Amino acid sequence: MLIGILIGLIGLVGGGVAVFVLQNVLLKSKRDQIIREAESEGENLKKEKILQAKEKFFKLKEEHETAMKDKERRLQSTEDRAKAREKTLSQKIEEVGRKESDFEKNQQELELKVQAFDLKHQELEKIQEKRVAELSKISGMSPEDAKNHLMEALKDEARTGAMTHIKEITEEAKLNANREAKKIVIQMIQRVATEHAVENAVSVFNIESDEVKGRIIGREGRNIRALEAATGVEIIVDDTPEAIILSCFDPVRREIARLSLHQLVSDGRIHPARIEEVVAKTKKQLDEEIAETGRRTCMDLGIHGLHPELTRMVGRMKYRSSYGQNLLQHSREVANMCAIMAAELGLNVKIAKRAGLLHDIGKVPDEEPELPHAILGMKLAEKYGEKPDVCNAIGAHHDEIEMTTLISPIVQVCDAVSGARPGARREIVEAYIKRIKELESLALSYDGVQTAYAIQAGRELRVLVEAEKVTDLKADELSFAISQRIQTEMTYPGQVKVTVIREKRSVNYAK
Repeated sequence: MLIGILIGLIGLVGGGVAVFVLQNVLLKSKRDQIIREAESEGENLKKEKILQAKEKFFKLKEEHETAMKDKERRLQSTEDRAKAREKTLSQKIEEVGRKESDFEKNQQELELKVQAFDLKHQELEKIQEKRVAELSKISGMSPEDAKNHLMEALKDEARTGAMTHIKEITEEAKLNANREAKKIVIQMIQRVATEHAVENAVSVFNIESDEVKGRIIGREGRNIRALEAATGVEIIVDDTPEAIILSCFDPVRREIARLSLHQLVSDGRIHPARIEEVVAKTKKQLDEEIAETGRRTCMDLGIHGLHPELTRMVGRMKYRSSYGQNLLQHSREVANMCAIMAAELGLNVKIAKRAGLLHDIGKVPDEEPELPHAILGMKLAEKYGEKPDVCNAIGAHHDEIEMTTLISPIVQVCDAVSGARPGARREIVEAYIKRIKELESLALSYDGVQTAYAIQAGRELRVLVEAEKVTDLKADELSFAISQRIQTEMTYPGQVKVTVIREKRSVNYAK
């Protein structure tokens, strides 16, 4: 048993030794393999780093070469500009040198001419002294006495000639002033073209069907009586199909009635209480619209700083008329004409435009005192802080007061021109339309004329001709011929400008 144990121990020890030896051999083999792999990986990494370094080197080299080329290019460009400037400077230096030489040459010539002039002047003085001595000897007067006698004779002759010349200049100035004044007025009229007067004392309210008329009249006419009482407008319901007539001399009340009717018909509820409510609301809305119209008018004309009450009166002009001419349209027209005329005469355009807009402000107030509208307008302008020039122009535009500024006659003239303009007042509309048609018919009577338009209140005739039938030369002849016929055959105010337009158009389509 002891022997078996010893043999087992020996075998165990031998196995452990064998295992130890085998493990050392395996570890050594694995270590050698790891070393070889590490060496191989290190070689690969080394090669990769070398390649990356080479690539970076080449890239840096390329960037450096590019930068050097750009630098050389900039240096070359700078050098070229410097050479060009140097060449230009050399040319300028040469030119300055030539000019200096020419100047010296001219200066020498001038000095020679001055010397020659001095010699001639001395010779003339000697001859003059000799002649004076001979004349004194012949006349028996001293040079001083002869000079005084001659001066008196020359004064009388100059005074007579001057008086004649002054008279001629005065007559010519009057003629030119009259001509220039007419020219300014005509140009101002030609540059203003507005609509004709269409204002009247009735408005037509259109309805969808005649059934609405009964609802507007109401039971036993109570609705229509309530509407007439609330608005002060006469409402005429007759056999006119799908229409109701609103009659009143006051356009504001007529407009309130029209708007109220429109709202009542749209809403469908028509009874006396509702009518009074809608009329009150419409009056408030119309007041706001009047104020907005005044502000918009002042803004369009470039007039600033107007008192709010005056602005509201300007808005009320929209619902006032004078001899059928809308007052706001008339005032805007006068304002624009005043500005044009003031600009032509070199006066204050803003003051002129302001006075033109406000000149009929005395026609606007609801209460109408015994004062003329010009005086009332002047007092209103003074009350609301307008300048004295504007106030005087308003008060003097119908000669109620004396004119103290140059703006006043301009406003008076422009007011008269606007009122007398063809188409401004209804009584001369027919004659105006007839004259316009005659102008266009005269132009259309010529061969090759395609169409003709009379514009600017008949003071310009534009004639469009066919390019195939009328040449440029013939267009000039046509313009002259038409102007001569107008001058000999027609009666017209001012002058008529005839413009012949020849246009060639070639049109094709790409499909």
